[in-house]
Amino acid sequence: MNYLTLEDVTKTYGEKVLFNKISLQISKGQKIALIAKNGTGKTTLLRVIAGKETPEGETANILLNRDIRIGYLEQDPDLYDGHTVLEAVFESDNPLIQAIKQYEHALLFPNEAEAMQTALTQMDDLKAWDFEARIKEILTKLKVSNFDQLVGHLSGGQKKRLALAKLVIEAPEFLILDEPTNHLDLDMIEWLEEYMSQQNLTIFMVTHDRYFLERVCNNIIELEGGNLYRYSGNYSDFLTKKALRHENESIELDKNRKLFKKELDWVNRMPQARTTKAKSRVDSFHTLDEKLKNVRVEQEMQIDIKGQRLGKKILEAHNVQKSFDDFKIVDGFSYKFKKGERVGIVGPNGVGKSTFLHLLTKEIRPDGGKVVVGDNTVFGYYTQDGIQLKGDQRVVDVIRDIAEFIPMEKGQKLTAEQILERFLFSRKQQQVYVSQLSGGEKRRLYLLTILMENPNFLILDEPTNDLDIITLNVLEDFLMDFPGCILIVSHDRYFLDKLVDHLFIFEGEGKIRDFNGDYSDYRVIQKEQEKEQRREERAQQLVIKAARKEEEDKKPGLTFEQRKELKRLEKDLSKLEDKKTELEGKFAEPDITPEKIATLAKELAAVKDQIEEKELLWMELADLD
Repeated sequence: MNYLTLEDVTKTYGEKVLFNKISLQISKGQKIALIAKNGTGKTTLLRVIAGKETPEGETANILLNRDIRIGYLEQDPDLYDGHTVLEAVFESDNPLIQAIKQYEHALLFPNEAEAMQTALTQMDDLKAWDFEARIKEILTKLKVSNFDQLVGHLSGGQKKRLALAKLVIEAPEFLILDEPTNHLDLDMIEWLEEYMSQQNLTIFMVTHDRYFLERVCNNIIELEGGNLYRYSGNYSDFLTKKALRHENESIELDKNRKLFKKELDWVNRMPQARTTKAKSRVDSFHTLDEKLKNVRVEQEMQIDIKGQRLGKKILEAHNVQKSFDDFKIVDGFSYKFKKGERVGIVGPNGVGKSTFLHLLTKEIRPDGGKVVVGDNTVFGYYTQDGIQLKGDQRVVDVIRDIAEFIPMEKGQKLTAEQILERFLFSRKQQQVYVSQLSGGEKRRLYLLTILMENPNFLILDEPTNDLDIITLNVLEDFLMDFPGCILIVSHDRYFLDKLVDHLFIFEGEGKIRDFNGDYSDYRVIQKEQEKEQRREERAQQLVIKAARKEEEDKKPGLTFEQRKELKRLEKDLSKLEDKKTELEGKFAEPDITPEKIATLAKELAAVKDQIEEKELLWMELADLD
């Protein structure tokens, strides 16, 4: 089933052409990610598809399937500030949500029996009781817990999470998402990843989360030079196929250049030749000339700024403690940083990670203990909020205010204009006002202001937000070669796995654990620990129930209902064992792909968990017989 068709859609921003006569089709079940550099029109294309902006061009046409519900998540959601959180969720045309809204309202007025009876009947008719529990579950998963709080009092991140929760609750068939993982902690991202992997969902989204691209998407579209390039498969497939496309384009470009030189020689030698054949060659020459002029040379951001040397003493924390009233941020943290260390910081939102960074840079005084900074240590501190760039200031002037030139490796120097060019700001764009930059371009400019201070200890608080994948790859390469220390707070799992040697895990109540490994290593161990904890909890429940059973003086054996449940469990276990055998058999198929292995492994783990859970229930009932 076709969900969306775009034909000959064009959009310009001043003199800049974002996309030119592009066409696109999206069908049911496709999970498509849009990839492009910052400032090239990703968000604009999403807004055009969602009907928030009008396309240009007389032949432009957008066809949306009217039989499906569409949900759109903006970068900055537009929510009514006067609503409470729960009122914002209930602002929906979904009949189930409306039924729950009326029921919640009836609870506030218990004396109005007729209204309560109507609400109860509607809840029963629509089978909305489970849906009400699902609403609360989704809000809790995304840490939207204060249902009576006004939307106007929420932070930007809380509004984004509320808007995402609202979208998931409404359960539209077609989701249009602009950076859905921004402002989510790692547990939320993994939950959202699992939700969006459902087969019945159709998705068109912009995201820089590469694990999301790898595990959720089955199509990737690249917006480059105003054109769309489509790649089937996930992120790794995209990388392979894009490299092949560039290789083919390079071969074609080389052929065209050689042909152009040959034709140019001919035109110069035979200016008087005007036969029909000659005219044809002249026309071909001009066509080829125009084609070569329009070739866009792929620029790559270059970062090779010289770093200062670190001394023997770099940064030390001695029994550091910090609390706000009864809320402990750090409780007795001690650590000595060594040269070249790369440390990631992970933990839920609101646990105090940013405050911890402020403690290490001495912007905040600890309640106890001390922080010692080495004499040669120069921090480069990239904060979540960034610097307040003046909107009426030109890009080049932002850099000139810091320095006219900076030292590079091997004694070289770069002017402000040259260093901006290396950060993909052309000479023309350097004259643009900061207010005209996209969010990602502002982030890139802010990153440059940090690096121009020539630091040897980088502290990066959510550096990947709003950066495009191309910029992220170059930033990662730079950080891998950076000779100093790096401390990173990030919800980008791919970024952490690629860069860090070990993690500081914020476990709450001021406890910070040093974990030797990357984020994926940590999650594997954490999930095993969670499984073990669930097993222990089940075992404890069995002990408690066994003790209660011993206290019963009469009614030995199982009741009629318990016997029915025992038989149902036996049937379920038989089916699950068959399913397990079937899945295990598929691993032996000769043409199995790595992607299929990953999918089968996930399914097999889920089946095993179900078997374990039902076996425990069966044993519990069997013991009563």
